Amino acid sequence: MQTAFNNVVPDNETLLAIVRAQTEIAKLGLDLGGVMSFVTERVQQLTRADGAVVELAEGDEMVYRASSGIASSLLGLRLKRTGSLSGLCVETGDILRCEDSETDPRVDREACRRVGLRSMIVTPLRHADTTVGVLKVVGAAANAFTDENIRALELMSELIAAAMFHAARHATSELYYLATRDALTGLPNRALFYDRLRQAIQQAQRASATLGILNLDLNDLKPINDRYGHRAGDAAIREAALRMNRTARCSDTVARVGGDEFAVILPGIHSKEDAERLGMRMVEQVREPFEFEGRALDLDVSVGAAVLPDDGVEMTTLIDRADQAMYEAKRMRKMERT
Repeated sequence: MQTAFNNVVPDNETLLAIVRAQTEIAKLGLDLGGVMSFVTERVQQLTRADGAVVELAEGDEMVYRASSGIASSLLGLRLKRTGSLSGLCVETGDILRCEDSETDPRVDREACRRVGLRSMIVTPLRHADTTVGVLKVVGAAANAFTDENIRALELMSELIAAAMFHAARHATSELYYLATRDALTGLPNRALFYDRLRQAIQQAQRASATLGILNLDLNDLKPINDRYGHRAGDAAIREAALRMNRTARCSDTVARVGGDEFAVILPGIHSKEDAERLGMRMVEQVREPFEFEGRALDLDVSVGAAVLPDDGVEMTTLIDRADQAMYEAKRMRKMERT
């Protein structure tokens, strides 16, 4: 579809950055979640925005599946399609521009205030002739964007669309699955972890129940990569993921949230001691050696736990508390080995 911005040409520096982005996206292969995260960070830089978001249309909601800048803490956020500029973009398939969220009747004003934005550009993401979501850049001030920014955003959205096509050529349902799964392990990725954690916190608070979180970090992965190569490192990550998932209960969500970082949502536990006990069971399973191409390689992992409501009721607070506990466990592990 031709838009009013097709004739606007970004400067050479921006075009070169987009070409470089194509190369980086090619390296990510079929890791659609990784592509979305990369593009949000890169488009924020290109447009000098305060934040960027990929939202996918799922039912009657728009879901934050990648985010950066001032929107980074809102990964997994769900908003109603109706009454939002992103929902309107999906409906019309047009690039939309908001100069000031405080005066624009098309936007969800409260949601904008929650993010901390005043202006934005929203461009459609298309897959198999269907608008499946949006790529959005946001500014903390009104009138933050130019026509050149809009054209750069449009070009970057085409890179995501190309990645979507190569990842899932026909089935839109497959597209949503790939966008929320870690390509290496098949586990839920960071975006899906945050989405499920937000929902689990809401359910626990409504039921006055306890909810646990585990943060796990593989130790000594770098020596494996350095000595045996990245194929061995990838095999170690896959094996650790398999063992964690095998140890988890059916109701738990085990996710890969970073390079050697994992996290687990533990609904329905009774106490922090229960969460810590489940975490140590995973540690014991992961620490068993595994075989790679005829060699026995050691695996090690550190874990930290946090529970709602004892350690807090906000998502970021719970994650921080679990992270702090994990780093303390990592420090103690190093002391044991010296």
